Amino acid sequence: MSQLERKSPAGPPSKGFRLDKAHAKLWGVCGGIANYFGIDATLVRILFVAGTLIGFGSLLLVYIAIALIAD
Repeated sequence: MSQLERKSPAGPPSKGFRLDKAHAKLWGVCGGIANYFGIDATLVRILFVAGTLIGFGSLLLVYIAIALIAD
């Protein structure tokens, strides 16, 4: 398949947010966010870790809330 025929992962968000439990490291929150916005899950994970360290753990509470509320 040529480069032109491949579908780009970036694009409009999907219809709804879902946890990505198939590719999850913990609960699938970062994978779900990455799928929703069409970006790489590793980038989302790095941003979550950086935000947690900078925000003194506040993003950890957001992560847990998303994991409990979603799906």
